[in-house]
Amino acid sequence: MTDAAPWRPGELRALALALLASLVLLQLPFGGFVLYPFKLLGTWLHEVSHGLVMLLAGAGFDRMEVYRDGSGIAFADGAAGAFGAGAIAAAGYMGTPLWGVALVWFGQREHVARRALLAIGAVLGLTTVLFLANRFGQVALGVTAAVTLVAGVALPGRGAVLLCNFLAAQACVGAVVDIRVLYRPTLVVNGEERGSDAHQMALATFGTSEPWAIWVWASVWLAWSLAILFVALRLAARRAPPPAPPALRAPQP
Repeated sequence: MTDAAPWRPGELRALALALLASLVLLQLPFGGFVLYPFKLLGTWLHEVSHGLVMLLAGAGFDRMEVYRDGSGIAFADGAAGAFGAGAIAAAGYMGTPLWGVALVWFGQREHVARRALLAIGAVLGLTTVLFLANRFGQVALGVTAAVTLVAGVALPGRGAVLLCNFLAAQACVGAVVDIRVLYRPTLVVNGEERGSDAHQMALATFGTSEPWAIWVWASVWLAWSLAILFVALRLAARRAPPPAPPALRAPQP
């Protein structure tokens, strides 16, 4: 068995820059404006994760909506059992950071990062046409799909790597940051108060929506997101191309 690849901090440059930029922008007054398209993309990843598990649970995926405030909701065709309902509720917060890990995996090499951007743009466009039901979501994510496809074609290789890692950072960091709303009594979706995913998960597992039951699942998902962020950093170290060998110099007489 071969030893694990050593940790080489220099290989983390693209992901480290993306994480740093994300965290800095979150603290700046205009940061929310800059990150807004990526916030919508994170909402799309969240709702698509719900939709995929709806299909796997046999409930069917009817449609989803993404709103101006960055919130969203996915609708099933039918009901699922207790286990399926729990899996559907968990899918959003547990699935989004996994998309981030996938982007880290594909985003360390230039030609693969370009293909990953093209794949994201294509899937985003397809789900916009087939599943997005509200006008804002259709327009906003339709434009995002087009921009992502253009980026996959037009960006130079290093630019594709940086963008792919920035998307990965947004998925991983966003999953951690967004979980804070689960500790509040209610969740606001498109201006209306609704039960959160943790609320639904508590009902499916503990049979109650008492705050302690909701906070248990919020804490589990927070720990999961932090663990996945660590995995993303490790993957970036292993997947990044090795450093170029130093140039050979002719011996001095």
